Amino acid sequence: MRIICRSPAKINLALHVTGQREDNYHLIDTLVVFTAFGDELVLSCPDNIEHDQLQLSGPFCHALPDNGDNLVLRAVAGLRELLLSRGVNAPAVRIELQKNLPISSGIGGGSANAAASLRGLSRLWNISDDGLIQEVAVKLGADIPMCIKSRTLRARGIGGQLEQLAGNTDFHLLLVNPGVSIATTDVFRSLNRKDNLPIVFPETNSMPSIEMMSNYRNDLQEPAIISAPIILTVLNEMNALPAIRFCRMSGSGATCFGIFDTPEAAENAAQILATEYPDWWVKPTRLINNEEELDCVIQ
Repeated sequence: MRIICRSPAKINLALHVTGQREDNYHLIDTLVVFTAFGDELVLSCPDNIEHDQLQLSGPFCHALPDNGDNLVLRAVAGLRELLLSRGVNAPAVRIELQKNLPISSGIGGGSANAAASLRGLSRLWNISDDGLIQEVAVKLGADIPMCIKSRTLRARGIGGQLEQLAGNTDFHLLLVNPGVSIATTDVFRSLNRKDNLPIVFPETNSMPSIEMMSNYRNDLQEPAIISAPIILTVLNEMNALPAIRFCRMSGSGATCFGIFDTPEAAENAAQILATEYPDWWVKPTRLINNEEELDCVIQ
């Protein structure tokens, strides 16, 4: 059996830093969506392998490790360790990762890949207990539980307090990265204020309107611009695009996103920007928000 797993980009439509714990973990309040475009993983258990294998391809694979430092292989090892402690067999896995998303770019790449691996392994190894997947996800990183769900979410605390949101997600995005990577720790370290107010939502578990979202912010955007001033150039160029509703940086950067009402508007904006800045990564996409678009089983 081969399992094909989607690993969608994670976009922070808004991100407020609301505090910092004694262990230095930052508290956040963030509105998160996931896109149709992303990385892709294929998982299988060939009879002729004794150890886990990770095969990398795609335009951004060159920057990834293919050894135990890779978050995907750490996810496999963590889940296997938990299963073996319960007397459950977990055979060696071959994972083919097609890396389509830029590295260290604020759109969840590594976390999304690890989450996709765990979702795929739950089928490949026939795991019926979702709690095991969540237990491993929490240990690996704060972003991974939300990437496991890959739904429109509000995430709070250090990222593990999740609420699925209902409402309008019928809009389209343009993702733009100028080709720079930013260390998340450096951005958080440069924050001037870490006790901001949470996001104001229209009602509990409800997706805000585009008009409301345009008035939100990303508290990490300003320190990221200090680290990489080209982000401000990206945002200024995006703001000038026709039919754009608003734009903002995602996560700790440097990827920025623009919101559009139609796929045609997003694609037209992408053509304009890619023509003017051919060295930038420019990708129009749409949101996903259902199980069918995440995974499929190939016999």
